[in-house]
Amino acid sequence: MMSRAHDALAQLHVESPTRIDVPPKGSAGDDAADGTLRGAVQEIVPALQSGSLFGGADGVLVVDAQSLLKAEAEVVTELLDLATDGETIAVFVAAGSIPAPLGTMLRKNAESIKVTRITERTAGEWLGKAARDRGLRLDRDASTILLNRFGTNVAALGQALDQLVVEGPDVDVERVRNRFKNRPDEPMWHYVDSIVAGDHGAALRRLADFLQHGHPLQLLAFLQNDVRRRSIAAAAPDYETFLDWDGGKAGWAMEKVWKQKSRIRGSDLKLAVGALARADLQLKTAPEATHRVTMERLTVAMCRWYGGNRRF
Repeated sequence: MMSRAHDALAQLHVESPTRIDVPPKGSAGDDAADGTLRGAVQEIVPALQSGSLFGGADGVLVVDAQSLLKAEAEVVTELLDLATDGETIAVFVAAGSIPAPLGTMLRKNAESIKVTRITERTAGEWLGKAARDRGLRLDRDASTILLNRFGTNVAALGQALDQLVVEGPDVDVERVRNRFKNRPDEPMWHYVDSIVAGDHGAALRRLADFLQHGHPLQLLAFLQNDVRRRSIAAAAPDYETFLDWDGGKAGWAMEKVWKQKSRIRGSDLKLAVGALARADLQLKTAPEATHRVTMERLTVAMCRWYGGNRRF
């Protein structure tokens, strides 16, 4: 998405746009200093007015525009209405619906570029083309190993191909396996991110990678803490209360949970709590040979509850 946004700005000869990173709704600093705009968003006013003030075209890049508050969306809409055509170039990057009236205005007046989610099938197609572009001859089994290792993360796949180029054009399974071993230090939050996305394929790959080196009870404890934190976020009236109840410090991890609070229903959190309790009992009492199956079933169920996908 960011690559397409920068391409659009470059086509309109904007080299150094003013970037506005919209904070998530309910995050720290939500209070608007002037009663309308939060501090992180206030710079958008001079940015959108700079063309008329100083002459020539200027550029504005608004990231996470779906998190704009209603009052902020109204101000931005008014500023765009007042701008003379060609004075200011504005690009909005959003992973969701942009609040009205700005969203309505953009649908009517702006060019829309949709970036679809990469699936396992399209990742395979991308990998084949990217390998050919680099002059690599990648056999099918080697492609499968790379996709199992990196999933739909095309940035990581691209870096992997760049490393393989150095060793020659013919790439087989053994070469890929020797080059890209499972990492024992991969953070557990990557696994939870896949679950939150409802991507059971990626989550199961992360699980398999982790179980090469770690114990399932480590992942289970991480999941239990994550469910506890999300349950607190669901009950908290605001971000500051959430931090206080959790006893944690403000930061990226806490803001991410708070931002995602509306994605998971309370009833699904209760189902997750019950499933975690049963998995905990199973891991502590059943033979070790059953542990992987227990975690796989739990992972698929958590993807359904966290990701809101009930088709599987």
